[in-house]
Amino acid sequence: MRANTESGPPGRAVGDPDRSTERSTPHRVLVLTVAVALTALVAAAIGLTLPTHLPPDDPIPAPARFGIGVAVVVVAQLARLRFRTASGMVSTTWGEAALVVGFHLVPAGWLPATTLVGAGLAWALLSLAADRQPPLETVRIAASLSAATALAVAVTSALGAPLLATPTPELALALAAGAVTYLLATAWLGGVAVALRHGVPMGPPLLAALRGKLLMFVGNVAVGLAAVALLELDARWLLAFPPVFWLLQQTYRHRLRADQERRTWRAFAEATAALNQLDERGVATAAVTGALTLFGAELVDVDVARGDGRWRRYRGDSGGRVTDREIDPPTGSAAGPHELVRPLTVGSSRVGELRVRFPGSAPPDAREQDAAAAYSDALAAALHDAATHRELRLVTARSSYEAVHDPLTGLLNRAAMLGKGDQALRQRAHDHPVALLLLDIDQFKEVNDTLGHAAGDQLLRLTANRLGALTRSGDLLGRLGGDEFALLLTSVPVVGARTAPMAYALRQAREIAERLAAPTEVAGVRMSVEVSVGVVVADAGTADLTELLRRADIAMYQAKEGGGSVAAYDSSKDAASTDQLALLAELREALAADDQLVLALQPAVDLATGAPTGVEALIRWRHPRRGWLGPGDFIRPVENSEQLGTFTRYVLDKALTVAAEWARAGLDVPISVNLSARSLLDPRLPAEIGEALRRHQVPPHRLVLEITETVVMSELEVIDEVLATLRSMGVQLAVDDFGTGFSSLAFVTRIAVDELKVDRSFVIRMADSPEAAAIVRATVGLAHELGLRVVAEGVETAEQRLALAELGCTAAQGYHFFKPMPADKISAVLGSLVDTSQANVVPLRADGAS
Repeated sequence: MRANTESGPPGRAVGDPDRSTERSTPHRVLVLTVAVALTALVAAAIGLTLPTHLPPDDPIPAPARFGIGVAVVVVAQLARLRFRTASGMVSTTWGEAALVVGFHLVPAGWLPATTLVGAGLAWALLSLAADRQPPLETVRIAASLSAATALAVAVTSALGAPLLATPTPELALALAAGAVTYLLATAWLGGVAVALRHGVPMGPPLLAALRGKLLMFVGNVAVGLAAVALLELDARWLLAFPPVFWLLQQTYRHRLRADQERRTWRAFAEATAALNQLDERGVATAAVTGALTLFGAELVDVDVARGDGRWRRYRGDSGGRVTDREIDPPTGSAAGPHELVRPLTVGSSRVGELRVRFPGSAPPDAREQDAAAAYSDALAAALHDAATHRELRLVTARSSYEAVHDPLTGLLNRAAMLGKGDQALRQRAHDHPVALLLLDIDQFKEVNDTLGHAAGDQLLRLTANRLGALTRSGDLLGRLGGDEFALLLTSVPVVGARTAPMAYALRQAREIAERLAAPTEVAGVRMSVEVSVGVVVADAGTADLTELLRRADIAMYQAKEGGGSVAAYDSSKDAASTDQLALLAELREALAADDQLVLALQPAVDLATGAPTGVEALIRWRHPRRGWLGPGDFIRPVENSEQLGTFTRYVLDKALTVAAEWARAGLDVPISVNLSARSLLDPRLPAEIGEALRRHQVPPHRLVLEITETVVMSELEVIDEVLATLRSMGVQLAVDDFGTGFSSLAFVTRIAVDELKVDRSFVIRMADSPEAAAIVRATVGLAHELGLRVVAEGVETAEQRLALAELGCTAAQGYHFFKPMPADKISAVLGSLVDTSQANVVPLRADGAS
């Protein structure tokens, strides 16, 4: 068998004006064809003039021997097998067998001429019957085979004289050497033609041809040698050759088909796997590259329909080049004779079109049409997924933007201003001065009432634009709501005296008031925008933004009441500030007394069994003068004071004392303690908690620390290290009030936790607010996907409990089950819950009494 790469002129797509770069037979292939043809003609002419060395009494006339040689070549070429490669169809024939037999029957010098004539006749018949090859391609193939035969003649003649010679091992080796020369020469000439025609490296098609026929070549030479041996022994034995020849042909055909099927399915699996991309360009590029390899295509187009009605074409050629450009929507033109065109649809949605152009010598067959149908379905799904993912990214980006920006002005909203403001304060040195300016538009209500809300919105946008023009790099500007704007100045200069920062902030406030007062036109009315500005200056480490806003709000109302446009915060006029200082002093006494701060414990129960899943420790203050104080009355001042560490250790010690008592009573129930974000800034916290656990002999897994989403906004390494150390110790982490911030998803992807606690605001509004129900449902689903526990807070009714159970929520706490209770009553309640759950009876309601 011999290998030859057929690659005729490509077919042209009907009705596709974009294919103006249609490739005709390149001039360099023409040069190669002429060169090989001249070489073959010269070799044939020279060979015919050489001595024949036929015996004088040869019974077969010389013309007859020449005709026999031509006939053997014709039969060998017609009995071909073909398989596809990326550069076209590769044919394997019985050329080496014909060459070995020809060496025995025909003078060696005649073989180039017999090959030229025989191959030319055979390939002309094949072209007329099936291939439709152009005449020039037939000439190239015949000339290549003849030139390769001339090389084989030279090698074999140098090693032996095979004409009518008795077969010997030495002669067999000479014939095999000639066959190898013939194989390599034909494969090399075919590879050169492909490389010149398509502008691709010669190696891949050459290796594909050799790999496809290596085993067949061995059998080919063996068949030729066997035929020579039978001719020498008794020519009548050749009558048994047709069945053997047919069986070998079918064996080779089956092996080629099996190899090609295996390669096709492997290529199909790799091509479809490569479609797993998240963006359109990645999917389309992978689709083009995969189709070129899978189908051995000459050109592949993937036309993609976008959501805005535009189309984009991604094109790849056999050289591996992939380009893309905008196109007009496809007109649905018919496929050419060498093309497959498949619409890409998902359901009733059209997402694109796949067009595969095959080499002119290798039109698509039924198997390739089926493969193209399956591939186009996979490609359509991948493009649809990519488009969906793109829309989700846009929606997510838009939602993320809207979550932190005011929709009217585009400035930061109140939540984002608080979050980013606290982050900016933490990034400054503890004693670095910052200033907060709170602005309120005077007589804004009158603008809305007289000119309408559209005019009011116009005025707000105008104010926002002017403020944005006055904001410096590093400052934070936001709209808090209504006609209130806040500007945080983080780069306040310090020049000598401590009064310099306030003087600077007041100058900035007055300049802003003057700039905003410049006359402008709103709803056709010329007016001047007057504002009242409250100014507060403080060191970055002394207060959070919420406290600064409170102080600035007091200063702003002082400006309104005083008749001026700007006023500075005066702590002597802030009763709340002095009261908080007194409260902190009284807290110090409460921590020392050890009988004022008490725990109120609220169990969380399993919604399916009623078993206790945990207990949250809530701190209460039995104040000797103020009465009972809840956490909201004193936690915020504590978190901003230096007493936070002492307070945190006190609460943990109280909680672990209770947990140790449970352990002695045989109750394995974890206890939850709320932890301030500021506490996580202390790298000594894990060691202190570990020591407390050892002192009380409480296993780490029975302690759950509840943290809020604001932790993730810090992006401080010390917080990550503290949380990682706590996790490594075995302490559990829970996210409290999950969903109330704008960083919920970022939180659970950054910090490994064990439990999510759905905020009570969503649970209470589930029945009346689809949005709240959706948030609860999403939180439960997210927890299940991440393998986390989920606890719903604030459950007050049986309807809420039933709804949570239907959503898959595992546990809940709230007044519907138990009110917070003293530590001396909780053990009995927990024991009752354990006994009841073990009896498989779920309690419907408990009022909190022991």
